[in-house]
Amino acid sequence: MPATAKSPRREQYTVGWMCALKEERAAAVAMLDVQYEDTPSQDPYDTNNYAFGRVKNHNVVIASLPAGDCGTSPAATVANQMLRSFTSINIRLLVGIGGGVPTADFDIRLGDVVVSQPQDRFGGVVQYDRGKKTAGGKFELTGQLGKPPQRLLNALLSIQAEFEMNDFDLRKYLHENLQNKQRMLETFGRPHEKDDLYPADYDHDGDGRECINCERRKRVHRENRRSAKEVKFHYGTIASGNLVMKSGTERDKISEDLGGILCFEMEAAGLMDNFPCLVIRGICDYADSHKNKRWQRYAAITAAAYAKRLLSIIPGNEQPTGQPHNLPSDEFAP
Repeated sequence: MPATAKSPRREQYTVGWMCALKEERAAAVAMLDVQYEDTPSQDPYDTNNYAFGRVKNHNVVIASLPAGDCGTSPAATVANQMLRSFTSINIRLLVGIGGGVPTADFDIRLGDVVVSQPQDRFGGVVQYDRGKKTAGGKFELTGQLGKPPQRLLNALLSIQAEFEMNDFDLRKYLHENLQNKQRMLETFGRPHEKDDLYPADYDHDGDGRECINCERRKRVHRENRRSAKEVKFHYGTIASGNLVMKSGTERDKISEDLGGILCFEMEAAGLMDNFPCLVIRGICDYADSHKNKRWQRYAAITAAAYAKRLLSIIPGNEQPTGQPHNLPSDEFAP
């Protein structure tokens, strides 16, 4: 467990860290430098259950979706309730797992981290299942989601420049942060299973989650990385919707139609309007019929580690008591 200390006042929390699954929440708590042992009061209409702590100079409140719940609407509810109780939050993160979309331009592999970043006509996240059917039967997107606040985009460029100059050894960083958490070192470590990618049009063979019946010769050949355990970071558009993507052909079609997607997930579209945030996703599968859950814990911890490293380069900034949470994002900038 992280070191413990007494919690600060409710208005002193400036980072809201959202996640969906229990594995994502465990990874988030594990990244805290200090975990607060007591809990501040909440708004009477706030039904969330939180974890509290500190990362560098930031007081962090962590929330997750109710057990068994997922999708854009539950995510929006949790985020709105968080902002009712913690009105000084000005750094917002959505951190967890997602299904990667490997292409010739983006060599995305299991365990890699995808981060939302404005690109072309999208602000970093697109809700791919929100739209209308035109007369010709073509699906047309409606609505436009906002982009992350300027403060987070500034930090994003800084961390990208840092990684250009110096290798970021994420495995070493994880070991440093989990050295007193032996169980997590064992259960959240990189799986021993091979990272196999199959062609988009080759469906999983069999009823089980294992690819024991899938033809090995069908696997896509990919160049070796410097290390088989190397983790890379990718920046661009994330597709969000209420359906689990389990089709390689549909995955690639949507990506092509939208000008290039890096991963699919199920919560971000519910947050961007009222909880504008940076979305950080560890890749646990390829959003195709071969997906299984073996890489989920590792993907959750790589995403959480990236989030912690990002927070460590953002200066602390305690908001005045009662600072409204619904001001335009630029007004939160230091």
